[in-house]
Amino acid sequence: MTDTDIDALLDADRIAVVGCSGTPGKAAHDVPAYLRERGYDVVPVNPNRDEVLGRPAADSLADVSESVDLVDVFRPSEEVSGIVDAAIERSRTRGDVRGIWLQRGIRDDEAAARAREAGLLVVQDRCMKVEHRRRRGGE
Repeated sequence: MTDTDIDALLDADRIAVVGCSGTPGKAAHDVPAYLRERGYDVVPVNPNRDEVLGRPAADSLADVSESVDLVDVFRPSEEVSGIVDAAIERSRTRGDVRGIWLQRGIRDDEAAARAREAGLLVVQDRCMKVEHRRRRGGE
């Protein structure tokens, strides 16, 4: 991962947030809320919620009907492999996913390698909000 990769992913328009939470105070809620406030189109993916951040929540990445530029993951590292496989499949069949962002504390080197082999940009173990503030400014 390079600074160029991070900047390219920060140029996304629509972000599917897998594990997006409806609970204020949790990073999985506050980071997507911050991104939405900065103009990103945030699509929540959470099978346990009907709505998050004022938007209907999709049950899975495959259930997101809109095109997706970036998949932002707030799930445990043990779940990353399946999420990455779904993102790769979506990229191959729909041509819309350009990258995967694994939030702080989330890492799967094997899944990241598969994603890169499929042509996707990958960021692991970094907070998108922190990187956005650092590179694009913000409160």
